[in-house]
Amino acid sequence: MSRANIELVQQLYGAFARRDVPMIFSSLAPEVEVAQTPELPWGGVYQGRDEFGQFFVKLTQHIESNLDFERFLDAGDHVVAIGRTRGKVNANGHPFDMPAVHVWQIRAGQVVRFQPYIDVPTMQASLSAEAAEPD
Repeated sequence: MSRANIELVQQLYGAFARRDVPMIFSSLAPEVEVAQTPELPWGGVYQGRDEFGQFFVKLTQHIESNLDFERFLDAGDHVVAIGRTRGKVNANGHPFDMPAVHVWQIRAGQVVRFQPYIDVPTMQASLSAEAAEPD
């Protein structure tokens, strides 16, 4: 089942890139939970599909991000995605490029928990930076 879990997570990243909301929500267990450090404006604990959506709305209000994962680790009912997040802060145009680790917990082919980890001090510095100079 673990290989199927990795494939599900990879399909989810493709769905996020395409903004395929029906595919994303069909992959979530009703009790899905997202947990990210509250040190970020979009951080906190979100429970259920509706709050999962609220997490991503808050995230995209603050940043535009492209994810590039180099490795997917099979950890049984968990999948660990290791890579980078690159993008810019919406409020000030400041770019960022930092390591990212996402931990997905899968049960019966659905996501029950998602925990994203990034370099918090670097993101906080990008969020509070002066506005970027126009190109």
